[in-house]
Amino acid sequence: MRKRVLVTGGAGFLGSHLCDRLIREGSDVICVDNLFTGNKDNIRHLLGNPYFEFIRHDVTVPLYVEVDQIYNLACPASPIHYQHDPIQTAKTSVLGALNMLGLARRVKARVLQASTSEVYGDPEIHPQPENYRGCVNPIGIRSCYDEGKRMAETLFFDYKRQENLDIKVVRIFNTYGPRMSLNDGRVISNFIVQALKGEDITIYGDGSQTRSFQYVDDLIEGMYKMMNETDKDFCGPVNIGNPGEFTIKQLAEKVLNMTSSASKIVYKPLPSDDPAQRCPVIDLAIKKLDWKPHIPLEEGLKKTIEYFRPLI
Repeated sequence: MRKRVLVTGGAGFLGSHLCDRLIREGSDVICVDNLFTGNKDNIRHLLGNPYFEFIRHDVTVPLYVEVDQIYNLACPASPIHYQHDPIQTAKTSVLGALNMLGLARRVKARVLQASTSEVYGDPEIHPQPENYRGCVNPIGIRSCYDEGKRMAETLFFDYKRQENLDIKVVRIFNTYGPRMSLNDGRVISNFIVQALKGEDITIYGDGSQTRSFQYVDDLIEGMYKMMNETDKDFCGPVNIGNPGEFTIKQLAEKVLNMTSSASKIVYKPLPSDDPAQRCPVIDLAIKKLDWKPHIPLEEGLKKTIEYFRPLI
């Protein structure tokens, strides 16, 4: 019998790739998205599939469906988008989590929270293990997202303790690939779009800050394994990211080289609360999920550049 799976934020960058994977695995998928940052083009190829259903809906409002599993991905994830309406961002994280937890309780479904490396803030420990509690500014311009996601994790674990709910929590580190938005302000899409347009490559700060980048297929595999992990007592949180670390300047130079662009690198002031380092410890994912990323940065960038090139 086909599993009935709900994906909130399912028309977004990550959600649409997850819907693809679930359809391939033989699930009956309900994709929910309010299309604030999601895009119907990301799921257009699925709309005619009899086992795929799209519902335009905001997760801050309760949803009543019958499902076996819930992936809660709904929330703007790039600074440009989540700072556009920070109050709505916080509501999406907190009320969205509450509504999906309530749904999971009613229908006795397993529910997975797509949390984020942003819960670590500007970390004082490097790289970041799951037991690190983070260094987050609760009143800064990023806190609507950072603290919203932290509160969502709180709610998930309180529902487990109080209601014995079957939960899973993953913390997603920087992810890139096809279907990223052209204007989402994320570093990889920014650099690729600027390089392909021949515009200046904009680095904020001196470029020495580091990030780890995982290709979207690796992330989806990790999320899928976590959702279908047989040990109900293993709830996470678990880091899903690539521990390979690059400076922002190294990334810019790599994109310039791979696009054969004549763009120049320019430097601008670093935004408030921008973390200096971000890199996961993935020992837990390796041990409990038998998961680790396999796609190197060069291979993933090539696929992403190929996706963006005809769009420019």
